[in-house]
Amino acid sequence: MLAKRIIPCLDVRDGRVVKGTRFLNLRDAGDPVEMAAFYNSEGADELVFLDITASVEKRQAIVDVVEKTADAVFIPLTVGGGIDSVEFMQKLLNAGADKISLNTAALKYPGLIREGAEQFGSQCIVVAIDAKRSTQKNKSDENMQWEVYSHGGRKTTGRSVIEWAIEAEKLGAGEILLTSMDADGTLEGYDNELLSKVVDAVEVPVIASGGAGNLDHLYEALTSGKAHAVLAASILHYGTYSIKEIKDYLSSKGLPVRPVSS
Repeated sequence: MLAKRIIPCLDVRDGRVVKGTRFLNLRDAGDPVEMAAFYNSEGADELVFLDITASVEKRQAIVDVVEKTADAVFIPLTVGGGIDSVEFMQKLLNAGADKISLNTAALKYPGLIREGAEQFGSQCIVVAIDAKRSTQKNKSDENMQWEVYSHGGRKTTGRSVIEWAIEAEKLGAGEILLTSMDADGTLEGYDNELLSKVVDAVEVPVIASGGAGNLDHLYEALTSGKAHAVLAASILHYGTYSIKEIKDYLSSKGLPVRPVSS
């Protein structure tokens, strides 16, 4: 079994890391470069840097902040936010990103996934899916239990999360970053039902995002939810747990993790 990955998430707005609840009520959490360097030294397996308002503001991710963040770490860095062309993917990779996260632009133009995969390899292309439980009364179609949202969770697409994940994989995505908007920032646990359904539907790794509040939540996402990795923000940014505490706990429960160097 491959080692389970622990991935801090840096949601960045106006050059600062922020954290909210269900994508709302954002509050400051710190400087992205300082936090990236800290998590690198703490033993994180990867980092995700998301410029969360880039698509809404119709601009691209802040390249200079990405470059400074990449310079501060020696672990894989995934970058997302307003990425709408292969040329900009190249710019971010040149700035130090290891993977590109596509969301809104890929929904508008799915061929962007294929273009990125063909030019840089599927291992570089992460498709981020912001998922919310459907409010439709008729849920006879099981695939429509969760809908895909775009523009930082501000717009519904009317698309099935499961069907979009399958399509994204076929187009060349090497990984799915799955965020439950219902659970995000609540500290009440991941949506493991959603996770397991998406994991069962695709062959590529799925990263769980949204809802981590304690160590059991992480373990449950990796077991009941079948996730290959867990993204965490609040419990790390505000010092509830360290990367080492998380890995020690998961290891004690029998899950393979990359050890933290002393």
